[in-house]
Amino acid sequence: MYAIVEIAGKQYKVEKDQTISVDKLEKQENETFNLESVLLVADENNTVVGKPYVQNAKITAQFIGNVKGDKVRGMKFKRRKNYSRLVGHRQNYSQIKITELSLS
Repeated sequence: MYAIVEIAGKQYKVEKDQTISVDKLEKQENETFNLESVLLVADENNTVVGKPYVQNAKITAQFIGNVKGDKVRGMKFKRRKNYSRLVGHRQNYSQIKITELSLS
């Protein structure tokens, strides 16, 4: 069984006991919370699509902690002007673990 959920404006495909990285959330470590914006729930036999959200879906997640992503490097360069600048960025992510996924 899997579900498509919306977290912080982005859509993620989640399954039970899966750990995913999402945009940074303001939660405490080991805090348990429910995901309300469930767009689709599917298993082997049937698929339930929400209009826009599935009403009876229950997804519980546990907040693991905040991590930083890989460094992305960008470069500015102007030819014949002796100008070059290297910039780097590391995005902050939150890791959450899906503990329960059910359709009642």
